[in-house]
Amino acid sequence: MDHLQSMRVFVRVADLGSFARAASAMDISNAVATRHVADLEGRLGTRLLNRTTRSLSLTESGQVYLERARQILDELEDVEQMVVARNHEPLGSLRIVAPVVFGLHNLAPVLQTYAQRYPKVVPDVTLVDRQVDLVEEGFDVGIVIARQVKSASIVTRRLTTGCMTVCATPAYLEKHGTPTRPEHLLEHPCLSLPSEYWGDERVFTGPEGEVRVRPQNVIIANNTEMLRQFALLGMGIAILPSYLIGNDTTKGQLVRLLGDYQLPQVDINVAYPSRRHLPAKVRTFIDHLVEHFSQTPNHQLGEQWIRDGRGKPVAPVAQAHYEHADEEAARPPRSRPIDGELAPKVSKPSRTRGRVPAPSPF
Repeated sequence: MDHLQSMRVFVRVADLGSFARAASAMDISNAVATRHVADLEGRLGTRLLNRTTRSLSLTESGQVYLERARQILDELEDVEQMVVARNHEPLGSLRIVAPVVFGLHNLAPVLQTYAQRYPKVVPDVTLVDRQVDLVEEGFDVGIVIARQVKSASIVTRRLTTGCMTVCATPAYLEKHGTPTRPEHLLEHPCLSLPSEYWGDERVFTGPEGEVRVRPQNVIIANNTEMLRQFALLGMGIAILPSYLIGNDTTKGQLVRLLGDYQLPQVDINVAYPSRRHLPAKVRTFIDHLVEHFSQTPNHQLGEQWIRDGRGKPVAPVAQAHYEHADEEAARPPRSRPIDGELAPKVSKPSRTRGRVPAPSPF
């Protein structure tokens, strides 16, 4: 008999606890269902089910076989769905949600090249800094900050990694002095994100190891672009994404501080609902995002990332390829240290359950 079909019948019998119910669900006779399981037991040389007139139960071997058979069948179904999906033409509205500042500085080039490649898809972009439920609100794809992903039925995949940078204007530093150690921030007014984003403490890693400080905030805002404007007005010291202030530092309007110390890096992911039959428009856009960020050096994200002399360029990253959510992701491209930051990485998709903040003040 068909070995794969026998596996399917066995899994359905185990799930439903009845040959009759499994046969009815699969539109086959009870006798055929019984023969499939018997054939499977014969091939394996062991009993998989304990049968009585009133109930069925799995043997120890049956439990082991069920778990692996379910994985095999799920993987086979995913491969078949992926092949079928590749034959469907990408078209229709594609609803995308992203953080405001990151979206403003980084999404336009991606959408331009995607629209050229897939003209029948209409991107519908929403930029928000609040918690978003991709499924309930009908979004196809979200771009999220990794540490802010909470519980929603989604799959996430890393797009790029960035750094936070301590900065201030030359005029401010001339008037108030230049901090050279994290502890010196306690002597300066700081422009900060709300504590729910990164907490009250700032954790630096430097020559002496880890240093924790709790800066004195004079202004709090939930948007890094607004904090940048405050910093440019000389109102204090800010901690901002490096991509956001690249032009400012190049022009000398802002000065990068505490060069011997690093703050935790920030992973930026693409998120999408975990579901069967991923539409071609969603698959191709995720594919395009991964390709774009894997081939875009961090110093080209938004503005120019800051050179601090830590990295030595190596071979360019290879193109990354999207795989279905339940498959192994493509091998991550080798990191390329550029301007002291990490090059984009691609990781195996991961599942979380619940809401996704879209996230963030970025």
